[in-house]
Amino acid sequence: MQPPSYRRAGRPALLLLLALFSLTALWTGGCESALAFTAAIRTPAFADDGDRSSLVRATGRQIDYLERLPRDAVVTIQGDRYTIGWLLESLRLFLDIIGQNPPPEELDRILHAAFTVYQAGGRTNAPAGEMLITGYYQPLLAGSLTKTPPFLYPLYRQPASLTLRDSPHSGKTLIGRLDGTGRLVPFWTRAEIEDDNLLAGNELIYLQDPVDAFFLQIQGSGRIRLQDGSLRSVHISASNGREYKSIGKLLVDERKIAKADISMQTIRQYLRDHPAERKRILQYNSKFVFFRWEEGEAQGSLGEALTPGRSIAIDQDALPTGAIAYIVTRRPIMAPGGTVTGWEPLGRFVLPQDSGEAIKGPGRADVFWGSGLYAETAAGLMQEKGRLYFLVKKRH
Repeated sequence: MQPPSYRRAGRPALLLLLALFSLTALWTGGCESALAFTAAIRTPAFADDGDRSSLVRATGRQIDYLERLPRDAVVTIQGDRYTIGWLLESLRLFLDIIGQNPPPEELDRILHAAFTVYQAGGRTNAPAGEMLITGYYQPLLAGSLTKTPPFLYPLYRQPASLTLRDSPHSGKTLIGRLDGTGRLVPFWTRAEIEDDNLLAGNELIYLQDPVDAFFLQIQGSGRIRLQDGSLRSVHISASNGREYKSIGKLLVDERKIAKADISMQTIRQYLRDHPAERKRILQYNSKFVFFRWEEGEAQGSLGEALTPGRSIAIDQDALPTGAIAYIVTRRPIMAPGGTVTGWEPLGRFVLPQDSGEAIKGPGRADVFWGSGLYAETAAGLMQEKGRLYFLVKKRH
């Protein structure tokens, strides 16, 4: 693992916090790595506003993930080296502490005494201490196993022509297809796949709306209600390896939607109101995602089920997946009828259990909200400033 770009946080002061890039993975695209650190700031008071059962469940899943790794593998966090075994001890200690159900002030005292706190580094062009937290969710969509109107827009399974090779120079995995000479060339773009029907025979399921199919590729997983009423889940299997391009940024740059108003909801509305522009806008993002059937709950890239309100997606090459994290931000308040009536503070422990095509560098993270109306609303609207910390058991 590469050493993450973040600093150890002292108490009462610490150096630089994570600055999560603007807007969500859907509307803004990638971010820069932190290049410098700023003046000291205070660590948070660790008080959790979520339910205890979800925290125990998510932490247990993180332990399950770490138990599959070699115990002596080393992760470096701001120059401090920790084995996977030590991270496992940290998570088990955390579970023991919250299992005692101490009052908030006592919980804060115990955690600061028992854990070293690190604060993630963010983008160099963000104000010191500023980050923007976003969200994602698992959509529920109607679908058909056969191409029958109105179900005309396919999700594709991973094609046999998709080829992955390890680069001997960068160590990264190259994604493409083989040409007639056996040379690896870039895989087809979204426009080529859709316009030329290049993946005929690889259809997994058909949806009613191409915008739904596009957004499902952004979210990475979803549930499909078939015509017989049964439910099946789909999950990202692979991508064409092309660069992710944000259609939200495109609409802002073209002054179709104001930057302050950009969200999943406003993008959907614009595409509904301007059907003649829909194809051009969607195909601006050349990255294309393939799916597979998945049993049970939505899974993250670590191979563990995601826990709504507790799992977050990060760049796993920039930030540690093995440590408990604490997030400070805001979330929308929703009335029973589905109207957002305001925003309230959010401060809770979360687990980095997923990644995303546009979640790059130490300045990006998304909160997984699950499924349903609130999840869809929070995922579409959250563009909130906040902070992110990681906790590792102290060495005494």
